[in-house]
Amino acid sequence: MSSEPAEQPDRTRLSPPGTGPVPEAAVTVFGDRLPVLQAYAELLATAGVERGLIGPREAPRLWERHLLNCVGLAELIPQDASVLDLGAGAGLPGLVLAATRPDLEVILLEPLLRRAAFLQEAVDNLGLPQVRVVRARAEDVAGTLQVDVVTARAVAPLERLVGWAMPLVRPGGCLLAQKGERAEEEVAASRDVVAHSGGSEVRVQTVGEEQLCTFGRVVVVVRALQGAAGPGSDGPASRRPSSSSRPRTSPKAGERSPKPVDRSATPRRPQSRRAASPPTPRGSASRTGSTSDLANPGSVSSPAGVTGRTT
Repeated sequence: MSSEPAEQPDRTRLSPPGTGPVPEAAVTVFGDRLPVLQAYAELLATAGVERGLIGPREAPRLWERHLLNCVGLAELIPQDASVLDLGAGAGLPGLVLAATRPDLEVILLEPLLRRAAFLQEAVDNLGLPQVRVVRARAEDVAGTLQVDVVTARAVAPLERLVGWAMPLVRPGGCLLAQKGERAEEEVAASRDVVAHSGGSEVRVQTVGEEQLCTFGRVVVVVRALQGAAGPGSDGPASRRPSSSSRPRTSPKAGERSPKPVDRSATPRRPQSRRAASPPTPRGSASRTGSTSDLANPGSVSSPAGVTGRTT
């Protein structure tokens, strides 16, 4: 028997075309979910580039710069949580989280038709039944859709992002925004906006490991529980009591209560009769706008799939 070690498989043959070899870090991080990520990487390198969802220069570095970079968020998301990826684009990080965490219920929220169509194709091809694509803006679903965690990657500065995201976060849930080296600066400039948007806490947290290409900075914004006091809160502490609920003051000891006024004894002034206005001639009166003149509100995208307005 030969004592030579078994030949290691060639990682380049396992890699989708155009994406470069699968790095050892991807094998370590994704484990038995690696085939799903490989299929997704192939979609990004082919249809994703052809449709302009990612740049052609990104294809050779998909693993280190995108797929592994996104998976670090998973350590901040609790088991069996509902997740909404805001401005999902090509599916980063939403599809990466769904592929690596089958326990998560993921919604990919994307307003543009071509991107939403790509996302639906990816969901079908990758076999991810727990993922739903909703073609809509954050403003369209605010008030009708709330989740445990909202994720965002390269969507907007934090000052604008919290205004879109916080209405979609359940009380006690959080926004996880992937940011770069200026994350602390964005947090410092956005504290007032966060408070007025219903956030009770905002911080920068690092995730992942550099040697595995999963390291990243994440801005965590926690939404206040219902009933908590503070700017933007709709709880009891922020409401003013109505006049009917205010306590009535009673007279002090030794004081007499004021006598009620007898309004029936007060003489009334005679009302002067107004002169009757002359009848308006026909055809001279201006007409008010009818209900048909009102603009019809725009339709909201159905959360059941990729439908809605065209771009």
